[in-house]
Amino acid sequence: MKVDIEPGSGFCFGVENAVKIAEEALREGETVYSLGEIVHNDIEVARLTDLGLQTITYEEFEKLRDCKVLVRAHGEPPSTYAKAGENNISIIDATCPIVRSMQEKIRKVADVSRLEKGQIVIYGKEGHAEVIGLLGAAGPRGILVTGKEDLGRIDFTRPVFLFAQTTKSKIQYEVVAEIIRLNMEKVSAEHPGNTLKVHNTICRQVSGREPKLRDFSRQHNVIIFVSGRKSSNGRMLFGVCRKENPRSHFISAPEELKSEWFRDASSAGICGATSTPRWLIQEVAEIVRGL
Repeated sequence: MKVDIEPGSGFCFGVENAVKIAEEALREGETVYSLGEIVHNDIEVARLTDLGLQTITYEEFEKLRDCKVLVRAHGEPPSTYAKAGENNISIIDATCPIVRSMQEKIRKVADVSRLEKGQIVIYGKEGHAEVIGLLGAAGPRGILVTGKEDLGRIDFTRPVFLFAQTTKSKIQYEVVAEIIRLNMEKVSAEHPGNTLKVHNTICRQVSGREPKLRDFSRQHNVIIFVSGRKSSNGRMLFGVCRKENPRSHFISAPEELKSEWFRDASSAGICGATSTPRWLIQEVAEIVRGL
């Protein structure tokens, strides 16, 4: 059986950078805390834990003093940095450059749009660390929508500045933006200032994976998608594979592989989320080759 690894699978730049920063900090020998899991992959978290990285909750963070805390690629709201300053905590900032840039852009939009009563709408997953940081940057004008069912939270008579969580589906984002646009057009005659500005904030490394995964899924009899179960990016990308190839299987660890999945298969494709380490994808591929 032919076994291929999808070339784009593995850590995105933001996650790879955060892991590298964590490893460098740990090599200095001091205790380093990670505010939340550094990546949505239990196996990689366990590897870094063995190196000394200690994952903490926000409740535990509130009680820390005089130590080093790593901010992961998802970023954090301004309140986290304020609390660190109060408690003499040194922040090791591993925020993804793309996320940091979006936070700065949202802060500027929030300042400029204050007079025209503009709304900053963020399309993302409720409770996701990145989204919490973006809403923190937006301040009181921030509105979260998780899908079409939440669009009633928007006042279509007022200006809207639309942003998306970096790991959301580009296609779904375009659908949400179009629905907002249509609703605003309905009332534009009475409210000519209700403009819509759509910001292209989905990571290109993520959005570019969708068409490539579709092609990759069609080229193989069986697809094995490797991802942490808490990864929203993983679930979204697996959905892309499953739509193209019904024989797509989601696993979070090599021991979840089942030999019957490969019955009568002449080719298997191995791929993963942007939060899945490349070494784990390669390990899964080697086991499949052994079958």
